[in-house]
Amino acid sequence: MPSSIPNPPIGTRSHRPNGALEDFMYNNPDLELGGSKGFITERAHHQRIFGIHNLKKGVNPIANVEFTAIRGPHGTIPIRILYPASAEDWKDRGEAGALIYFHGGGYTVGSVDEFENGLRLVAERSGCQVYCVEYRLAPEFRYPVQLDEYDAVIDWVQSAEGRKRGVRADRVAGGGDSAGGNMTAAICLRRRDQGKKALCAQILLYPEARLPFDTLAAKENSSGYYLHINGVFGFASHYMPRPANAKNEAGVDVKWVHHEGLINGWLQMTPWCHAAGDATSELGKLVGGMIYGYE
Repeated sequence: MPSSIPNPPIGTRSHRPNGALEDFMYNNPDLELGGSKGFITERAHHQRIFGIHNLKKGVNPIANVEFTAIRGPHGTIPIRILYPASAEDWKDRGEAGALIYFHGGGYTVGSVDEFENGLRLVAERSGCQVYCVEYRLAPEFRYPVQLDEYDAVIDWVQSAEGRKRGVRADRVAGGGDSAGGNMTAAICLRRRDQGKKALCAQILLYPEARLPFDTLAAKENSSGYYLHINGVFGFASHYMPRPANAKNEAGVDVKWVHHEGLINGWLQMTPWCHAAGDATSELGKLVGGMIYGYE
């Protein structure tokens, strides 16, 4: 039986965000997602704030980073592979786990440069290699281009290329935050329907799980906390002209974790917020447990 997801009293501004995140947003008032300035401006601003090459503090260590690419159905797909020191024994034995990661940003904003720092921490804490995918963004590229690319990367990691890097095919998970969480759930459903080899787990961080956004959390946190809920409808229009909701009632076990005081985008905010770093460390431990099968 699937695990039940608790329904705590969240979604109200009576509980303020983590203080460090409030300071971060105050010091970066132009940083927003889905705001009035448009996605082109947001792309540039995110790169300046979150790009690992621009970070002056809080850069997480990693044993090795491989820059590679594959030939995808819509052209070359750049992939950045994070190899943690904590997984070297697994890798040498051909037993390593892998997390394929599709970043968030409303399908229109974001790059691997902006997510590498947090994902380094996930890699080291989980003992898993992390495959960060530089997928094509909307609106220049629309659905199903992104899912086609996700599918291609999964096939690649589950094949001889993964084995060459010490990955065991049944230890390949998929993950993503926000829009990336949506795409992760969607690709799992598509692969199921097509009879393809499944991922061993889905790691979904504050995923965009449905439209419309008519929840209490969406109404009470519609602006002022980085993500503008009205912008979500623009994201959907850029990505998929007629978005559809999928009821993912597949009878799978669910592990639900709530981080009080954190906001959409906390994975990118670890250099400025200890609580975000702690949540990312916890995420890494959770990923390792799901992929390697320990508690």
